[in-house]
Amino acid sequence: MQQQPLLAAIDLGSNSFRLQVARVVDDQLYMLDGLREAVRLAAGLDEDKLLDQAAQQRGLSCLQKFGERLRGLPPEAVRAVGTNSLRVAKNAPEFLKKAEAALGFPIEVIAGREEARLIYLGVAQGLPRTSERRMVMDIGGGSTEFIIGQGLQPAHLESLYMGCVSFSARYFVDGKINKSNLKQAEYAARIELQTIVADYTSGHWDVAMGSSGSARVICDILEQNGYSDGGITREGLEKLRAQLLKAGDVNKLDLLGLKPDRIPVLPGGFAIMYAAFCELGIERMQPALGALREGVLYDLHGRFTHNDMREATVQQFMRRYHVAPKQSKRVAELSAMLAQQFLGEQFDEPTQRYLKWAADLHEIGISVAHSGYHKHSAYILANADMPGFSKKEQTLLSMLTLAHRGRLEKLRVQLREPKDQALVMSLRLATLFCRNRSGVQLPKMQGRFSGTKFHLSLESGWLTQNPLTDTALQEEAAQWKELGISVQVGEA
Repeated sequence: MQQQPLLAAIDLGSNSFRLQVARVVDDQLYMLDGLREAVRLAAGLDEDKLLDQAAQQRGLSCLQKFGERLRGLPPEAVRAVGTNSLRVAKNAPEFLKKAEAALGFPIEVIAGREEARLIYLGVAQGLPRTSERRMVMDIGGGSTEFIIGQGLQPAHLESLYMGCVSFSARYFVDGKINKSNLKQAEYAARIELQTIVADYTSGHWDVAMGSSGSARVICDILEQNGYSDGGITREGLEKLRAQLLKAGDVNKLDLLGLKPDRIPVLPGGFAIMYAAFCELGIERMQPALGALREGVLYDLHGRFTHNDMREATVQQFMRRYHVAPKQSKRVAELSAMLAQQFLGEQFDEPTQRYLKWAADLHEIGISVAHSGYHKHSAYILANADMPGFSKKEQTLLSMLTLAHRGRLEKLRVQLREPKDQALVMSLRLATLFCRNRSGVQLPKMQGRFSGTKFHLSLESGWLTQNPLTDTALQEEAAQWKELGISVQVGEA
């Protein structure tokens, strides 16, 4: 891809939506203007995990403003990511359709550990290169991420289902604070933290850092009110805890450093921070400047500079699941040639990458069992942690690998779009022609696709000399006929 002079990242968080624009100069990112709006999406989740209309409208209104700022930027220069609230909301797909229309760009929902990876990337890029082990904690609106890493490399990634918005709404109704509900919130957070204590206690890292709003506002309060001599300290948290209980109501708090938009979510964020200090043995935590949106920008920039994390993940999966590289290369090259013929200009650079990755990974399920391996491949790609990939991208790869063999009827719903049909046909034909897993000379072939009919022309006499493949092509035509698509195979 050609490097863009401007890049933009949008973080659709559970508390705030944020936009950050950066300028690329000599392969370096320089942050320009940023926008932030407290949407509190997590507060709009009801007991049935449905986003209410008020929360949706707040989000759409914000995204319309962001869309105005981004007008004129090409799609490849913009990446928008959704986090915990959009991971758990049952009506997220419906909201995302409206959200993408308001923003004017696609929105990807990312997994918790992918969110953690991007947070660490954003934090680490703004720090000096040292050998110290860093533990980064990021309290979001609906989830809290924990990362341990050195330099730019994360070693441990976790995402826990607790956030400043969700905890404030659940335990501090109408902003009321007392010993009982504060203890309940702290106890709930400590229970969540028990799942990661073994890897995240103080002996596993050298310095603790807090990113995003909750950590920064707590740090500001402690420092500006004289509760800490620098950063977030255990002693400072005890003093702030006493002030919260003394006030009894977040709206009665009179603390320097407490911004009005952070008041409603302070008790939930505090309870999570206090619990983390207790469970993980933290004595002092420093605020970090970078966070998710900066990480998204650096990750997006890497896609233009041959440092695409997704490519690294694919290579890692190929090694982990012992994929035969020569076979995957044969399938990738032939499927790309066919897709180019079927799709023409629609076979753009992003589509080429997805098809190649599907070809690279279509046999990873063999490491589980050869019988039904395409189903195992699809399950792994849909459910594994795949750094760099969004849930939508994983779903596409899973669909392509599931569809590369076997009956197509099971994928009738997923294969409604002609472009997806052409990609699946390209992959199925490539695996069919490369079935003998050797570098034999394949016939010259020419393909066309009208949207309802595939036509494949092979060199004269080849089908007669290869009756097994001829039979397989007839069976392939029967599979597509079930979906109402005809397949014609002939010889030139």
